[in-house]
Amino acid sequence: MEENKNKGISITPEVARGVYSNLVFINHSNSEFVLDFIQVMPGMPQPNVNSRIILAPEHAKRLLKALEDNLSKYEKSFGEINLREPQPTNVPPMAFGGEA
Repeated sequence: MEENKNKGISITPEVARGVYSNLVFINHSNSEFVLDFIQVMPGMPQPNVNSRIILAPEHAKRLLKALEDNLSKYEKSFGEINLREPQPTNVPPMAFGGEA
């Protein structure tokens, strides 16, 4: 297992490889946020959820702040990220839902 020396967190090789996602569905209830990560590829009849992350609302807010901080640092180093208009497909580029 790899060891993250900064935080004392270990990671298995399988998890270290990661999972590619180009679509996320986000839903929530009063007690949790559910993030379903999906990979949509041309020719796939029906995309499947590759990974589901369930977070407490407080952790979802911490994740949002961490992403904002990291995006800001990224754009300072590499330039602004420009969002393109999504190509028309049968699956929306991003989904934000209500109740899980």
